[in-house]
Amino acid sequence: MKRQDLNDMLWFLAVAEERSFTRAAAKLGTSQSTLSHTIKKLEARMGLRLLTRTTRSVSPTEAGERLLRSLAPRIEELETEIDELMEIRDKPSGTVRINLSDHALESVVWPKLRPLLLDYPDIKVELNRDNGFRNIVEERFDAGVRLGESLDNDMIAVRIGPDWRLVAVGSPAYLAGHPAPKTPQELVAHNCINHRQAGSGGLYAWEFAKDDRELRVRVEGQLTFNTSYAMVDAAVAGYGIAYVPEDLVTAEIRSGSLLQVLDDWSPSFAGYYLYYPSRRQNSPAFKIVVDALRH
Repeated sequence: MKRQDLNDMLWFLAVAEERSFTRAAAKLGTSQSTLSHTIKKLEARMGLRLLTRTTRSVSPTEAGERLLRSLAPRIEELETEIDELMEIRDKPSGTVRINLSDHALESVVWPKLRPLLLDYPDIKVELNRDNGFRNIVEERFDAGVRLGESLDNDMIAVRIGPDWRLVAVGSPAYLAGHPAPKTPQELVAHNCINHRQAGSGGLYAWEFAKDDRELRVRVEGQLTFNTSYAMVDAAVAGYGIAYVPEDLVTAEIRSGSLLQVLDDWSPSFAGYYLYYPSRRQNSPAFKIVVDALRH
């Protein structure tokens, strides 16, 4: 079927459904004479009379009724498909891949994305938990999450979380047998729970600050983990002193299962930032995720 034939049939459908050239012409945005001329040409090409015209009414012939019954559901189906395609255009969809640490995931990102994903079921988010520093461009992540002090200058960065502190904690049972340290240097005499850095592979040197004085202490201990959550569990179990984000142990400190030491030496760190290499990545789905994380 030629495209012109299809257009003419759509005009026929309008006349047959309206039972009026006047109303159909108004609906199609054309003149009554142009519409009448188009229908006559369609009938001539098909060799069939499709409409019966009188001075007062217009009605389909038997052939016109058959064509109407055939065309109407197909056109309605086509219109439905087009409407659904328009919904896809207007409804954000796609996958957003983010690389981030376990602490960033649990403390900032997941709490903010959890309600968002219920409202946008067509947006898929892949959260790759990794405590190392990944090249998000080479590994095809849309974005990463890091502390503000760790960001590269060529990245676009959006702050998504508040400043936070690292705190040193130990269980009452451990501290009953080991006097609490008064200064960071005294940690060398303690069984400390170490943190293995994923990027460098080295052990994290505990960073402290007080009255413009900064110290880095390399501690020793029986246990080493690469996740703060395991360090908290080990500290509660009495295996030594752990140095972890304060929000991870708020409940334990409140309940008394952990005691904080060296509080006046605990420094604050710049909060988490979502970073990505180019604004060209701002698909509708990506923009919605960024907006949810920044508020």
